[in-house]
Amino acid sequence: MSIVSLSQKKKRIELSGFSIDSPVIFEFFNNLPAVERDAKLLKALSIGVLALIEDRIASFLSKTSNELGTELESLKMIFEMKQEIFFKSSTKGVEAEQEMVDFLTRFFSEFNLSDEAMLTGNMEGKLPKNKTGDIVTFIEGREDLKIVIECKFDKNIRLGDISTKDIFANKTDTAWSQLIEAQANRDGKVSIIVLDASGVDNSIAKVVENVRYIPEIGFIVIVDSQRGDYSNLATAYVLARDIALNAKPVALDKDVLAILINRIIKNITDILNIKSMVHANIENNKKILAQIEKSLLTMEFSQKFLSKFLSDGTLTKKDLLDFYYGDDVRAQFKLIEKEIKDL
Repeated sequence: MSIVSLSQKKKRIELSGFSIDSPVIFEFFNNLPAVERDAKLLKALSIGVLALIEDRIASFLSKTSNELGTELESLKMIFEMKQEIFFKSSTKGVEAEQEMVDFLTRFFSEFNLSDEAMLTGNMEGKLPKNKTGDIVTFIEGREDLKIVIECKFDKNIRLGDISTKDIFANKTDTAWSQLIEAQANRDGKVSIIVLDASGVDNSIAKVVENVRYIPEIGFIVIVDSQRGDYSNLATAYVLARDIALNAKPVALDKDVLAILINRIIKNITDILNIKSMVHANIENNKKILAQIEKSLLTMEFSQKFLSKFLSDGTLTKKDLLDFYYGDDVRAQFKLIEKEIKDL
């Protein structure tokens, strides 16, 4: 019975019960506290897999059994150092770009594709002083059939859907803007932006699970670099390649039209919101004006009775009743109120 089984749905390795007869491994774990052994086993597996990936297995196995423990410890240190360097923002993106080029090169070879992948992140493109578009692939080696890949591992960017974009807000990179900019800068047929699962913005996570295609904009891809899983990039690349090879120009592109209409709809919505706020302000100002007129009338009315009191030394019961009800003030205000409403 096989020891290792894979759960494709959960992306998980499952191991059946097994034992290892190795004095070196036994001594290593025998010297560890029981609570640390599981974690160390996982680290040892990771180190071993890293050695296989890095193609060091031949030299690794050529060491004598006495040096095996030392080699494991060295590989562990290399692995941890590599992880630490990778997750520093200044080098994370560069490291990821090279890993993706290596992955694509292996992918092309495995599926007998004559495509070529090239790092372009340090070179200016068609736009002045612009280096957007980290990787360019040449389909079947053709200069006129290019796919542009932008890697954004070192920066947390938002989706930037044009239907919700405020054109007057400060300019920031978004998935949409980088896809459009990369394609324009490298004269590509299709563009892809690759994000790492460890740092995907919530606005993107809500609409992109693994791969998503935005018509006339490009592909958004989420990979898991910590596991070395770039399978989603392969999926997006195959689709982008088919689009680049088979796309034909049409007289009217409904997807581009939809982008323009979405922007116009947003503008109309903004204008209607402004109109509502203006009307609300007008109504508030009318209320303020009415309150001012009420206060002025009330002050004049009270001043009239105060003058009479100071002159006569008293107010009659009729005067007090008129003062209490203020009929004259209400009558005056009704005329003013109508004028305010007609403004």
